[in-house]
Amino acid sequence: MFQLQGAQMVQTLERSLRTRLPESLKVYGTIYYMNRGNPFKLKALVDKWPEFNTVVVRPQEQMTDDLDHYTNTYQIYSSDPKNCQSFLDSPGVLNWKQHLQIQSTQPTLKEAIRNLAALKSSKVEETENLLYMVADIVKKLVPSLLDVKKLPPTGGKPKAINQEMFKLSSLAVTHAALVNKFWHFGGNERSQRFIERCIQNFPTFCLLGPEGTPVSWSLMDQTGEIRMGGTVPEYRRQGLSSQLLYTHTQALNKRDIPTYCHTAKNNKIIQKVCYNLHLLSMPCSWNQWHCVPL
Repeated sequence: MFQLQGAQMVQTLERSLRTRLPESLKVYGTIYYMNRGNPFKLKALVDKWPEFNTVVVRPQEQMTDDLDHYTNTYQIYSSDPKNCQSFLDSPGVLNWKQHLQIQSTQPTLKEAIRNLAALKSSKVEETENLLYMVADIVKKLVPSLLDVKKLPPTGGKPKAINQEMFKLSSLAVTHAALVNKFWHFGGNERSQRFIERCIQNFPTFCLLGPEGTPVSWSLMDQTGEIRMGGTVPEYRRQGLSSQLLYTHTQALNKRDIPTYCHTAKNNKIIQKVCYNLHLLSMPCSWNQWHCVPL
């Protein structure tokens, strides 16, 4: 195991991961923000350097809450998924005594993670979703994946909303409880603390309703992914989520920030939104493994 020390090494890692997109996307997005302030205080571990095969990103400090899998989160990329298990089992890489999350855009890691979880007597809950990347970013980072024939002729813009009724704004930490209430992976005290950190450290957008409170919102996490978007039930089906996703992606595109998101395989509504906004479905998937010691 080798921990990357210093800005130059982490910048070199970012450049290398960029050549391995889209499979490296989850780790690439995380390293991108590590190189720009590292707001979540993460560190990168590799099996060897500079010709690495496997990268694990994890918090720098010892994670003290054994039940907080939002903090106890690891992002993994490996160019050799079949042989990465021994590195992932190295001391100081993953703490299997805690509730943890493993995130990756490589479904090929399933076998190694399942094997390790069995060895460590850990129960695994797997989630595999569709992965999307903004077409403009695909054009810059992975042009071989850009097929303009698959893009709708609408120009990638959402339908106009009532700007008299809805005002564009950003979220405050006090709005974390609202976001947490509607987040599929949230709904508890630990997830709310995680959302608060995301609001404090990354760009957010929301639409304020007639009462002056958020009725729709869009956030990012420490991996650079647009997540935790939602709309309160009484304002759904008015195009608010589409408007915010478009606004958010455009703001990030102007700064050349790698922009991506995911959605469930059965969520046809969001899939249509992504298609209309020129977000391209990637050949690899979004994967998360929630591991709990037995």
